[in-house]
Amino acid sequence: MIKKHQLLQKIDYPLDIKKLNDEELIQLSKEIREYIIDVVSSNPGHFASSLGVVELTVALHYVYNTPNDKIVWDVGHQAYAHKILTGRKDRFVTNRKLGGISGFPSIFESKYDAFGVGHSSTSISAALGMAVSTNKRGELDRQVIAVIGDGAMTGGLAFEGLNNAGALNSNLLVILNDNNMSIDPNVGALNEYLLDIATSKTYNRVKDDIWKILGKISRFGPNTRAFIQKIDNGIKSVIMRQSNLFEALNIRYFGPVNGHDINHLVKILSDLKHIKGTKLLHILTKKGKGFKVAEENQTAWHAPGLFDKNTGKKIIQKTTKAQAPIFQDVFGHTIIELAEKNDKIIGITPAMPSGSSLKFMMEKMPDRAFDVGIAEQHAVTFSAGLAIDGMLPFCNIYSTFMQRAYDQVIHDVALQKLNVVFCLDRGGLVGDDGATHHGAFDLAYMRIIPNIIVSAPMNEIELRNLMYTAQLPDKGTFAIRYPRGRGVLPDWKKTMTEIKIGKGRTIKDGNNIAVLSIGTIGNLVVKANEMLEAENIDTAHYDMRFVKPLDNNLLHKIFKKFDKIITIEDGSIIGGFGSAVIEFMVENGYTAIVKRLGIPDKFIEHGTQKELYRICGYDTEGIYKTVKELIKK
Repeated sequence: MIKKHQLLQKIDYPLDIKKLNDEELIQLSKEIREYIIDVVSSNPGHFASSLGVVELTVALHYVYNTPNDKIVWDVGHQAYAHKILTGRKDRFVTNRKLGGISGFPSIFESKYDAFGVGHSSTSISAALGMAVSTNKRGELDRQVIAVIGDGAMTGGLAFEGLNNAGALNSNLLVILNDNNMSIDPNVGALNEYLLDIATSKTYNRVKDDIWKILGKISRFGPNTRAFIQKIDNGIKSVIMRQSNLFEALNIRYFGPVNGHDINHLVKILSDLKHIKGTKLLHILTKKGKGFKVAEENQTAWHAPGLFDKNTGKKIIQKTTKAQAPIFQDVFGHTIIELAEKNDKIIGITPAMPSGSSLKFMMEKMPDRAFDVGIAEQHAVTFSAGLAIDGMLPFCNIYSTFMQRAYDQVIHDVALQKLNVVFCLDRGGLVGDDGATHHGAFDLAYMRIIPNIIVSAPMNEIELRNLMYTAQLPDKGTFAIRYPRGRGVLPDWKKTMTEIKIGKGRTIKDGNNIAVLSIGTIGNLVVKANEMLEAENIDTAHYDMRFVKPLDNNLLHKIFKKFDKIITIEDGSIIGGFGSAVIEFMVENGYTAIVKRLGIPDKFIEHGTQKELYRICGYDTEGIYKTVKELIKK
């Protein structure tokens, strides 16, 4: 695929870019964009974000001396062009595949990846740390750049970093990549503020004059510093009249500028290298730039899956079998059913209305569903405020992002025994997003919190029943954890019924060995049991449903009958469901061989869910082998 890109063929590392002229930089940007389209159309990944920052990426590596100069990307959805230009061009076809390169920047993958990312709003704090360290070592010419989108800028950590950066005034450049999008359209007052800046006639009239003057800086010799200060004071006098947030934080603001004019970007970045202190460059870009359908529907093309690069049509894998829905859609439709009968129910998500399928409720009940932006901590405490005043919030947060709001779950919700329903989306191994996005720890970190119910459905009907149960009176803090992807039941729209809290169920009776599962991974136990039955191995299977409270009556029954037990969870093997079962065994004086299957004590790389289950030993074949091995003991 690279062969048709004649200029890109010659580019392996940033030093190669520095040999190019103005026209060649434009051509290189075009070829990189085409290469991303070629690869991602057949090997799905994050698409529109990377298309939007091609010119910025080329300009950064042209102007700065990477990897000595540090570029810190926020989240990392947009880093494909960066990877292509930093020695990974030929391996880009392995992106997000097992054994291939990561979909996000990783310090273990390349010295050009200055900081490992995947979660939002971390770039400014990390880059500030690097800038302070650089200053302490006296490396005065070393540059540190944080690239953050307007969506990630809504995260509280970004503001904490800005506040500290303004106070320290280290040599740091923050590039605010403003495309009015995260995954879904941005929301909140900051979004409106940035729109005001971008469309302000005053800003746009002044900025052109300022850049013309900055272009002449080198002519002023020994008086350059005084001249820059004079320009800086002039900028402030105009911008402060506009009540500029960044200037108020003692951060010099420049922009907004066109993020797709690469030669202009090169000139601006070259000028900014000579201005010391903390600076913010506001650039305007278009998510999906260069691929028309992605520009027109940016949310759908954030990570579109397979598509025809020529027509822009998505390729849907056809099947003759009736397909079960994805769990996210089951949640999205079920919360509407419940809300239509319970006027206290409110839906909340931190910037994931499409991913979580809360979008259905936002469309049908816009006054009862809230996208609060990339702000997980706020989402939880906002839910607590709703709950304490009599509402019933369903707070839907991806498991990996709930880690960011752990204190709020403990301090603001569970401690006060508030009736908040946490829907932990994408629990377990999520697949090709990799280590930063796996929901590995939720069962372990949730079960140690007092005053909380922790549950995981085995299928779509169980998810609906748990949601129904959670909204009944006086259920307190209630967590429901379910995976990414498709379920197992095409016919799932059954009448919802209450599930008794802490009550498991028997899936299959047996005599040789007991298998205890939690969540949807239990469906693989069912398949393994079919293989075992063919060999006359009589294995019992219990779906425990709840990690907290455990079904003590069922566990007493199991430990009295079986001396060989396997626990299976799509979560951390340390501190999770299996650990809870062993704690029960010890506390009640039972003795048995308990084999735990789950995510081992390490971060799991990217790959398909099926591949990762196999690596962790709890795919169907792994369960089958574990049962046979344990029976022999």
